[in-house]
Amino acid sequence: MNKIYRGQSALRITVKTFTDLEGIEGAVIKYRKPDGSTGEFAAGVGDMAKGVIFHEVIEGEIDRAGWWTFWAFITFGDGRTAAGGAAKVFIWTEGK
Repeated sequence: MNKIYRGQSALRITVKTFTDLEGIEGAVIKYRKPDGSTGEFAAGVGDMAKGVIFHEVIEGEIDRAGWWTFWAFITFGDGRTAAGGAAKVFIWTEGK
């Protein structure tokens, strides 16, 4: 499957941060929807040394078709934070 569809829940969003995640306090994947609203998904660590985080999408989270923007946001144990570079992903309407 090459496309992501509105309403899809069999989906894992994966982001590579290029940062060693040893000792982080938390990680989220922030997003901007096509309508401009923003939010964040809780993220787990997939590979600490390679800096990979992920979110398993649940039903209702991918609720709009159009261009979404995703980026990592890491909080380190000492309170420092770092945002990652943004990636734009097109979400399709089923059947199109």
